[in-house]
Amino acid sequence: MITQKKSRTKKKSEWIFKKGIESKSDSKGYLNTMAIEIERKFLVSDNSWQTSDVKGRQIKQGYLKNSPESVVRIRVAGEKGFITVKGNINNNQIQNQKNHTLSRLEFEYEIPLQDAREMLGLCEKPLVEKIRYNINFMGFDWSIDYFEGDNYGLIVAEIELETEFQIFEKPPWVCKEVSDDPRYLNSNLIKNPFKNWQTT
Repeated sequence: MITQKKSRTKKKSEWIFKKGIESKSDSKGYLNTMAIEIERKFLVSDNSWQTSDVKGRQIKQGYLKNSPESVVRIRVAGEKGFITVKGNINNNQIQNQKNHTLSRLEFEYEIPLQDAREMLGLCEKPLVEKIRYNINFMGFDWSIDYFEGDNYGLIVAEIELETEFQIFEKPPWVCKEVSDDPRYLNSNLIKNPFKNWQTT
């Protein structure tokens, strides 16, 4: 995921990595940039996006905390480890946003690979396992996740945006949007994996 650390700068705004939301100045005239994840999810209709030059990366992740308000995620992606904290946004935390259904606070930090592997052992089970492919379509970066294990058969495409209302062209290989369906959150796939959906 894209992450941005809280920033203090006297510039009008400062974008950390790819995006951030500017908040009000503090008493010393500094501006704070918050770490915001704005993500939309779609089901994948076919494999026409696959080409020989698209390589996947194995991801295994779990959660040390997993509640509707916030999560603490441990991830091993390839040969790198990460810890990520995500949480809901209060309406008074950011300006110029009319709704926040697609937005969450997100803070992500790389940690030693062996630490991440050991911390996965402390996480709620089962872990989420998937292969992620990254595709650029019409200037936007898409992630396509092929889930494995208890979520085998589920394929989801994600796009991260700078605002909830940013316009983009959907690729021909995506279909139904599932951004508002909480079942598709990775943190919920642990509690209710895809293999159970077909029997309910």
